[in-house]
Amino acid sequence: MENKSVLDEAKEIIYGDREKTYGHPSKNLWAIAVMWQAYLTSKSGGGLVKDLDLEPQDVAVMMVLLKCARLANDPTHRDSVVDICGYAALIERCDEQDG
Repeated sequence: MENKSVLDEAKEIIYGDREKTYGHPSKNLWAIAVMWQAYLTSKSGGGLVKDLDLEPQDVAVMMVLLKCARLANDPTHRDSVVDICGYAALIERCDEQDG
Protein backbone atom coordinates (compact mmCIF):
# COMPACT_ATOMS: atom_id res chain seq x y z
CA MET A 1 0.00 0.00 0.00
CA GLU A 2 1.32 3.38 -1.00
CA ASN A 3 1.89 5.98 1.73
CA LYS A 4 -0.26 8.98 0.92
CA SER A 5 0.01 12.39 2.47
CA VAL A 6 -2.89 13.66 4.55
CA LEU A 7 -3.56 16.17 1.78
CA ASP A 8 -3.80 13.43 -0.84
CA GLU A 9 -6.16 11.45 1.37
CA ALA A 10 -8.36 14.48 1.98
CA LYS A 11 -8.49 15.25 -1.74
CA GLU A 12 -9.60 11.70 -2.54
CA ILE A 13 -12.35 11.95 0.06
CA ILE A 14 -13.79 15.33 -0.94
CA TYR A 15 -13.59 14.73 -4.69
CA GLY A 16 -14.40 11.03 -4.59
CA ASP A 17 -17.18 9.00 -3.04
CA ARG A 18 -18.51 11.82 -0.85
CA GLU A 19 -19.18 14.03 -3.84
CA LYS A 20 -20.70 11.15 -5.77
CA THR A 21 -23.00 10.38 -2.83
CA TYR A 22 -23.90 13.89 -1.61
CA GLY A 23 -23.25 16.14 -4.60
CA HIS A 24 -21.28 19.36 -4.41
CA PRO A 25 -20.23 19.90 -0.79
CA SER A 26 -21.86 23.32 -0.56
CA LYS A 27 -25.28 21.67 -0.95
CA ASN A 28 -24.80 19.33 2.00
CA LEU A 29 -23.04 21.95 4.13
CA TRP A 30 -25.88 24.38 3.40
CA ALA A 31 -28.43 21.83 4.65
CA ILE A 32 -26.38 21.35 7.82
CA ALA A 33 -26.15 25.14 8.32
CA VAL A 34 -29.93 25.48 8.06
CA MET A 35 -30.48 22.67 10.55
CA TRP A 36 -27.89 24.00 13.00
CA GLN A 37 -29.40 27.48 12.70
CA ALA A 38 -32.87 26.14 13.51
CA TYR A 39 -31.52 24.18 16.47
CA LEU A 40 -29.56 27.14 17.88
CA THR A 41 -32.51 29.48 17.42
CA SER A 42 -34.83 27.05 19.20
CA LYS A 43 -32.30 26.35 21.95
CA SER A 44 -31.87 30.06 22.63
CA GLY A 45 -35.61 30.68 22.70
CA GLY A 46 -35.28 32.71 19.51
CA GLY A 47 -33.04 35.17 21.31
CA LEU A 48 -29.31 35.47 20.89
CA VAL A 49 -28.88 33.67 17.60
CA LYS A 50 -31.98 34.73 15.69
CA ASP A 51 -29.96 37.19 13.62
CA LEU A 52 -27.11 34.74 13.09
CA ASP A 53 -26.96 33.40 9.54
CA LEU A 54 -24.85 30.28 9.32
CA GLU A 55 -23.44 29.47 5.91
CA PRO A 56 -21.80 26.36 4.49
CA GLN A 57 -18.35 27.80 5.18
CA ASP A 58 -19.29 28.21 8.86
CA VAL A 59 -20.16 24.52 9.05
CA ALA A 60 -16.78 23.59 7.56
CA VAL A 61 -14.96 25.85 10.04
CA MET A 62 -16.88 24.43 13.00
CA MET A 63 -16.13 20.90 11.82
CA VAL A 64 -12.42 21.82 11.77
CA LEU A 65 -12.85 22.95 15.38
CA LEU A 66 -14.53 19.65 16.26
CA LYS A 67 -11.62 17.76 14.75
CA CYS A 68 -9.17 19.98 16.67
CA ALA A 69 -10.96 19.09 19.89
CA ARG A 70 -10.59 15.42 19.02
CA LEU A 71 -6.89 15.94 18.33
CA ALA A 72 -6.55 17.45 21.80
CA ASN A 73 -7.58 14.03 23.10
CA ASP A 74 -5.37 12.07 20.68
CA PRO A 75 -2.85 14.16 18.72
CA THR A 76 -1.74 11.09 16.77
CA HIS A 77 -5.15 10.35 15.24
CA ARG A 78 -4.38 10.67 11.53
CA ASP A 79 -8.02 10.60 10.41
CA SER A 80 -8.69 13.82 12.30
CA VAL A 81 -5.79 15.53 10.53
CA VAL A 82 -7.06 14.27 7.16
CA ASP A 83 -10.55 15.53 8.00
CA ILE A 84 -9.20 18.96 8.99
CA CYS A 85 -7.50 19.22 5.59
CA GLY A 86 -10.69 18.13 3.89
CA TYR A 87 -12.92 20.61 5.69
CA ALA A 88 -10.45 23.42 5.01
CA ALA A 89 -10.55 22.53 1.31
CA LEU A 90 -14.35 22.51 1.39
CA ILE A 91 -14.31 26.17 2.42
CA GLU A 92 -12.66 26.98 -0.90
CA ARG A 93 -15.04 24.67 -2.78
CA CYS A 94 -18.04 26.49 -1.26
CA ASP A 95 -16.53 29.81 -2.28
CA GLU A 96 -16.19 28.50 -5.85
CA GLN A 97 -19.84 27.45 -5.85
CA ASP A 98 -20.91 30.86 -4.52
CA GLY A 99 -18.85 32.78 -7.08
